[in-house]
Amino acid sequence: MSVVSSVCVTVPATTANLGPGFDCIGAALTLYNELKFTHQEINQNQKLAINVTGTEAAKVSTDESNLVYQAFIKFFQHIQQTPPSIKIDIKLGVPLARGLGSSATAIVGGLIGANVLAGEILTTAQIMELAIKIEGHPDNVVPALLGGCRLAATSDIGWEICDIPWNSEVVPVVAIPDFELSTSEARQVLPAQVSRGDAIFNTAHLGLLLRGLETGNQDWLRAALQDKLHQPYRKKLINNYDVINTAALSAGAYGMVISGAGPTLLALTNTANSQAVAIAMVSEWESKEVKAQVRTLQIDNQGARSVVQG
Repeated sequence: MSVVSSVCVTVPATTANLGPGFDCIGAALTLYNELKFTHQEINQNQKLAINVTGTEAAKVSTDESNLVYQAFIKFFQHIQQTPPSIKIDIKLGVPLARGLGSSATAIVGGLIGANVLAGEILTTAQIMELAIKIEGHPDNVVPALLGGCRLAATSDIGWEICDIPWNSEVVPVVAIPDFELSTSEARQVLPAQVSRGDAIFNTAHLGLLLRGLETGNQDWLRAALQDKLHQPYRKKLINNYDVINTAALSAGAYGMVISGAGPTLLALTNTANSQAVAIAMVSEWESKEVKAQVRTLQIDNQGARSVVQG
């Protein structure tokens, strides 16, 4: 029996990789999906009702294949309990299949909603482990759950999560095009093996990135955002990547990277140049007849949160 009848869960978007931090680093952004779970008997033959609102609502499934519901079910399978009949209301604020962690919001939201309705049986650490297992990698689900910028690494006993200080003068600007790019497609273009030189290059640049984010050192950040493991291959899937990168740098960005698997592009800059960088990125895309929206965001340091409503 559920302890509460209704809970609203808010989960932030995330940007993963940040250049050299492939599959291990991610940050939560001030852009959100809202999920409301209401425990109720819908009717005798129906255990699920899903309602979706937002710009891309028509693209979201409303049957048992819905990722929020899939995570919800996996939670109850994990605790070996029968899932209750549920009504899920989804308010979309995170664009789908754009490299901003929309799947992570669904997984984290579904797990937290289920946990609250079940009486908060699992700890945050246990939810995190389950979310990583469902997603397959930690870079989006960890910051979506915990907030902030996070580095994830495996240990002999599980995952070690390190919070990465993010200087308030380092401003994330995202340019979101109106076309999608699936994570599976973006992974298919990656080579099975990389050279020792490329591995060393990324190790050095990831270390520099961590210090650059903490200090806001502009020279360090300009160098640190370079990568040789995934971006040289994935940028070919994003038309006009190089010209948009040039425009962002000319407007004052420290660097530009692919957000997650793309196609959203993320520039890091400072407060003084953030508006100019945003205008330059969206203008360049629109000059190539690609519609895009640009957002100057901040780091969300709270992560997923829930409010019991009944």
